[in-house]
Amino acid sequence: MTKPLTGQLALVTGASRGIGAATAEALAAAGAHVLLTARTSGGLEEVEERIHAAGGSATIAPMDLTESDSIARLAAAVTDRWRALDILVLNAAMLGSLTPVAMIDGKEFNRILTLNLLANQALIANFDGLLKASPGARVVALTSSVGAKPRAYWGAYGASKAALEALVLAYADEVAGLAPVKVAIVDPGATATRMRANAFPGEDAATLKLPKTVGDAIAALCVDGFESRHRVRMAR
Repeated sequence: MTKPLTGQLALVTGASRGIGAATAEALAAAGAHVLLTARTSGGLEEVEERIHAAGGSATIAPMDLTESDSIARLAAAVTDRWRALDILVLNAAMLGSLTPVAMIDGKEFNRILTLNLLANQALIANFDGLLKASPGARVVALTSSVGAKPRAYWGAYGASKAALEALVLAYADEVAGLAPVKVAIVDPGATATRMRANAFPGEDAATLKLPKTVGDAIAALCVDGFESRHRVRMAR
């Protein structure tokens, strides 16, 4: 039986662990060939091995999204091999320190904005042509509740997510009517990830949803399709 995403190409950032890895595995299980990007090649290789062992298809591209020209080089390599990009999952992010706004370290804030916002703009810019070449491209951006509802000590991370939402929704409006590119924002809610453990070190991870639950939901969203400017807020 043909899988629903057979013949489609997906790119997932931050795919070496957590929600990114789970999403990549779910998309591969649905038939997509998945490009896996993250800084840690070892983690990417483990995800790739699991995908192949399950009968899926994947290619790893170890890289630091914050390095100058790294995204442009990736886009050029993908363009040389594939005609279109059908799914782009903007997942990679860093939390940074939870601290009062008046005490945010400028250098760390710059790193947060570079990865959580600027790198995602560069991904959209460099893959725009390949997305528009797809008969039905989907862009999925991972966000957080603190992007919409500011919380004390979460100013740096929340600001990066609020800006990311504004960015991808603006892109959705820009491509509407020009190309069949749809954009969704997904807030996974409380999930048992390393980032969550760093933010809430005393929390019982057994009370949280697994990354697989989120990954499966994102894959199902890509299979079923959605209207542009779509929002998903997953329950705890």
